[in-house]
Amino acid sequence: MKNFLTSVIRCLLSLSILLLSAEGMAQELSSYTQFEGIVTDQANNTPLSSVSLSVQNTNISTVTNNDGEFTLKVPDEAIDQSIVVSLLGFEPKLVPLRNLQKKDAQISLQAKITELTEVSVLTYRDPEALIRKVFDKKSVNNIDQSVKMTAFYRETIKRRNRNVSLTEAVVNLYKKPYMSNEDDAITLHKARKSTDYRRLDTVALKLQGGPFSTLYLDIMKYPEYIFTPSSIGDYNYRFDPPTTIDGRPAYTVHFVQRDNLNQPHYEGKLYVDAESLALTSADYQLVIGNQREASKIFVKKKPNDVRVFPESANYHVDYRQQNGKWYYSYGNVSLTFKVDKRRRLFNQVYTLSSEMAVTNWEANGVSQVVSEVALEPSVVLADEVSGFSDPDFWGPYNVIEPEKSIETAIDKIQRNLNRGGQ
Repeated sequence: MKNFLTSVIRCLLSLSILLLSAEGMAQELSSYTQFEGIVTDQANNTPLSSVSLSVQNTNISTVTNNDGEFTLKVPDEAIDQSIVVSLLGFEPKLVPLRNLQKKDAQISLQAKITELTEVSVLTYRDPEALIRKVFDKKSVNNIDQSVKMTAFYRETIKRRNRNVSLTEAVVNLYKKPYMSNEDDAITLHKARKSTDYRRLDTVALKLQGGPFSTLYLDIMKYPEYIFTPSSIGDYNYRFDPPTTIDGRPAYTVHFVQRDNLNQPHYEGKLYVDAESLALTSADYQLVIGNQREASKIFVKKKPNDVRVFPESANYHVDYRQQNGKWYYSYGNVSLTFKVDKRRRLFNQVYTLSSEMAVTNWEANGVSQVVSEVALEPSVVLADEVSGFSDPDFWGPYNVIEPEKSIETAIDKIQRNLNRGGQ
């Protein structure tokens, strides 16, 4: 039994080696068209984050950043397709690529109010019974074959509100069928990292797990981290107002761990497709409670004169449907820590965030990944700073457009490094 909190997302005080894979190099030779723009709320023109943009009749996709911005790279052979733009609680929109501006494209989505009649609350009066049914139907609803996914991964470290470290990578995910007991594998295709160590003067923070920290949010593949047949009963459930996902009505189930359990516990919401009863999205957080006990969960190694206390831990996962089967498409983790150092007057607050978005996938007949190129779940991505000065570093790979704050941080970090500040 794996333990999500102890083996995947931790603070480290050590360096590691960057592993590179030569796989996927042929993709860089393909010809593509790049689209850039923003997605907003039609009612108030507010930018919308985490919006999915998927190219029809392909598995190509991306998501918007926190500023609502996106970059989408489409191979020439798919340029006659349309994109589906969708977000939980909004009407999906179909946009022909031929009609989409290549620069400064603007797409607006209209919020949808879901009528109670669209989701029959009479079918499942017991929300716990509904969640058990979601896992019972995994063999029907979720991908039943091995697939190779291309994904973009980003992790950031902030000292208070200032970005001080940024890692980005294109990875290959070798996903096993959802009913298989085999673990998924990850290989690293291309990565870059830049850190301003002068602003990490309190303690050198490292995020252990790298892409695995977001992959293990795939609740349907790794239910042992939060919902097993026995642990489902550890929670209290209730129905919240229904919503829509990709234009389809969905149940909203709120859950919170029972009071009689003393360890740090989870609380959040699960979104279930009303027709298929597949899990489509989950938002949840760790209720910290006793900070000292929670610190034991997250902190692997630290100096004797340093105390590290978690303040928040938030998680998000999305699934997407293709040909009637649902698969992991996006994961996001955000952890905030307070760091106290002896004989230092003020403490420091750090936020470690990581997100991964699947941008393409295909059926994969290869059952094994060579161990020499597969990442370990304990991997720490090491420094590789040269890529940040190369505007064509990612080639045809779809990535999550960096927010303005990240772009500013990159510039500042690079200037410091160029002055020999590392």
